[in-house]
Amino acid sequence: MLPLSRKAINFDSLPDPSDTWEIIETIGKGTYGKVFKVLHKNDGSKAAVKILDPIHEDIDEEIEAEYNILKSLSDHPNVVKFFGMYFKKDIRTGDQLWLVLELCNGGSVSDLAKGLLKRGERMDEAIIAFILHEALMGLQHLHSHNTIHRDVKGNNILLTTDGGVKLVDFGVSAQLSSTRLRRNTSVGTPFWMAPEVIACEQQMDTTYDARCDAWSLGITAIELGDGDPPLADLHPMRALFKIPRNPPPTLCQPELWSKELNDFISNCLIKDFEKRPAVCDLLKHTFIKQIEGKDKALQKQLMEFIDVQQQMGISEKKRHERIHTKKGNCRRSLTSNHEDADDLATLEALDENTVTEQLQQRYSRDEIYTYVGDILIAVNPFRNVDIYSPQYSQLYIGAKRTANPPHIFAVADIAYQSMVTYKSDQCIVISGESGAGKTESAHLLVQQLTVLGKIFLLLKKGIVPETRRA
Repeated sequence: MLPLSRKAINFDSLPDPSDTWEIIETIGKGTYGKVFKVLHKNDGSKAAVKILDPIHEDIDEEIEAEYNILKSLSDHPNVVKFFGMYFKKDIRTGDQLWLVLELCNGGSVSDLAKGLLKRGERMDEAIIAFILHEALMGLQHLHSHNTIHRDVKGNNILLTTDGGVKLVDFGVSAQLSSTRLRRNTSVGTPFWMAPEVIACEQQMDTTYDARCDAWSLGITAIELGDGDPPLADLHPMRALFKIPRNPPPTLCQPELWSKELNDFISNCLIKDFEKRPAVCDLLKHTFIKQIEGKDKALQKQLMEFIDVQQQMGISEKKRHERIHTKKGNCRRSLTSNHEDADDLATLEALDENTVTEQLQQRYSRDEIYTYVGDILIAVNPFRNVDIYSPQYSQLYIGAKRTANPPHIFAVADIAYQSMVTYKSDQCIVISGESGAGKTESAHLLVQQLTVLGKIFLLLKKGIVPETRRA
């Protein structure tokens, strides 16, 4: 049940929505409840309402943040309009909080990009520039009022049927004060999260500022081109391991796109946020400035795309759930619990007891290797295990990590392939107590790297080694 009184909201004083609004149909599902289309009983106007499920103490702060931001900052053409908050008491199903918002019935820009790709087309760069310009204008409005969105992605940039572009969903947005111009809470949707935001989960002294939204917008730019964000094929928790470690992502086929778009994305995705441009600087980028004098024509073209999309029907979209963690209080909404997993990063609870239990179960089945994201845990069996033969070595050469069970040969292969692909030195850190098997692990790594090096030399000479022959 909703608490009756909070710092910013007195729920008991809010009007009952039943007197004003009538639900017409379901639009979608949000993080904490469903979204409906509603009809105003007096003037017949339509709106969207986010109906929050019976609320618990741990998300009250997010409700207050969204309410305060909508109430004070929704008077901008690129931010969804806020029509009010209502409170419906219901003893049977639980009290509900209604946030009534502008109806953006043109769908999301994510839907639009996917719809075009499904029809064998791709979004025109000028349309991408227009959408990004409008999103940047909305973000500039937020940032000028010391507010970070923290969840900029295609599904949170909605379209109106007249070609308007609106930022929505401020449930995890943060307001900065003059004494606190940075944040240290890890929050957002994994695939769009900036490296510095992810780092806050593990490094107590790490902070970030509004430039995390610039990173998310760069990922959204890739999403508009490719249909999905980078790493979308990975489990979200594994993506969190990858983002800080990988080079900045790019479009899948950057050569198919203009150098201006590629440069805009690379500017957004500078990993050191201290060197990353602010939103006001990105508005001056050549790729964005190309829409000057063309905005009305591009808005009309966008309306036509929306019309075609609606006529064909919008396919059900894949929903990427956000995470929200605070120091000492990790709460993830996006993972499912597995009784056994070869990558512990996919587990809902990742604490000492869970790790120990999983390792014991796997060890009892002679599965001595287990992943935790990019880390490989090895439990010394103190006996010979027949998993290091040439046949095993071949299994892990150039194979996807998910194709085989966890193994130290896979670590060697990933390091080697990364060295070749990115043309940069790689480092494998081996750590453990005395007797853990560090020396043997080093020998096995060198063994597999030697095999990979021999294959590379043979291929360079034009000789196809036995392991590569059909």
